[in-house]
Amino acid sequence: QVHLEESGGGLVQAGGSLRLSCAASGRTISNYAMAWFRQVPGKGREFVSSISWGGGSRNYADSVKGRFTISRDNAKDTLYLQMSSLRPDDTAVYFCAAKPTSYSSRDRDASDWRSWGQGTQVTVSS
Repeated sequence: QVHLEESGGGLVQAGGSLRLSCAASGRTISNYAMAWFRQVPGKGREFVSSISWGGGSRNYADSVKGRFTISRDNAKDTLYLQMSSLRPDDTAVYFCAAKPTSYSSRDRDASDWRSWGQGTQVTVSS
């Protein structure tokens, strides 16, 4: 089982940028598909973006397309989410997720993903 730990969250003004990181330990992530989800109080986890094990395939929720970029460095066992043009409705706890099986752009439900980090809070002020 891979252990995931997010970092990089914080408070930012609308229009600003943040870069989230997700460091993996226990197993290398080079054979894992990875994803970012987010959650606000009272709601389920919402798909943000996913990336295949080699980084060749990436998918984004419509709400973040063109503003967020997912990437990975398998040599460092780290996943990233570069967030730009942030809006107040991007405020949420952001989670990284991993699964060792094949990647599919249809895997946008939290139940599709096996391993999770503890989350990092992102707050965007207006």
